[in-house]
Amino acid sequence: MNSDEAKKILDKVVGQVFGYTNPLTLEQEMQKFAFDVPLPQQVYDATDNSPTWASSVGQSRYVKLENARNNAASASEGLYAKVPINNVEELLDKWSRINFVTTEREIDSINIAESDNVIGSENVYRSQDIRRSKNILFSDGLEDSEFIVAGQRCGANTFCIRIEDSGECSNSFGISWSTRITNCLFIHDSADMQDSMFCSNIKGKRFCIANMQFTEEEYNHIHKQVVQWILTPSS
Repeated sequence: MNSDEAKKILDKVVGQVFGYTNPLTLEQEMQKFAFDVPLPQQVYDATDNSPTWASSVGQSRYVKLENARNNAASASEGLYAKVPINNVEELLDKWSRINFVTTEREIDSINIAESDNVIGSENVYRSQDIRRSKNILFSDGLEDSEFIVAGQRCGANTFCIRIEDSGECSNSFGISWSTRITNCLFIHDSADMQDSMFCSNIKGKRFCIANMQFTEEEYNHIHKQVVQWILTPSS
C-alpha cells in the first residue's frame, strides 16, 4: 500500500458516496474529514532510526514489528544467553536493553502502510485497530468493513466517510450512533433511513431533511448543493 493506491481507494469511495469525481488530495481529505480521528503517529525505530508508525505514542523507544522479529535473539525464539541478575538495578538495566514498544503491528494482513494493530485485513492506510476489513483509510477501531474513510468505532459498514459508533450503513457521510443507513448525509442517532440528510432521532424515513419530509425532486435539488459544499476543499 502506498499513497497512490490510497488515493485510488479515496477516489472510489468519494465517487460512490457523492456521485462526483473526487476533487480532494489525500492530505486534504485527512485534514477535512479525519481531523478528529485518532491515527497512528510517526515515530522512529530505535534500532535503525527509520521512520515507523505507532498507535501508542509518548514511549521512549520503538521498534518495527519486522525488526523486533529479526533481532539478535530471533534464532532462539527471543531468548538471549542467561546472565546473573543480583538486584533490581541489574534487572532494570537488562530490561532497558530490550524494552521497545513494537510498531506497525499486523497479523494475517496484506498491503498495510503507516498503520498499527491490524488483524486479518487488506489495503489499510494510516489507520489503527482494524479487524477483518478491506480498503480502509484514516480510520480507528473498525471491523468487518470495506471502503471506509475516516471511520471510528464501527462495524459492518461499506462505502462510508466520517462514520462513528454505527453499523450496517452504506454509501453515507457524517453518520453517528446509527444503523441501517443508506445514501444519507449527516445522520445521528437514527435507524433505517434512506436518501435523507441532516436528521437525528428518527427512523424509517426517506427524502427527509432536518427531520422534515420533502419530495424526491425537492430532496435531490438540495442534495446536489450540499454535496458540492462538502467537497469544496476550503469549506
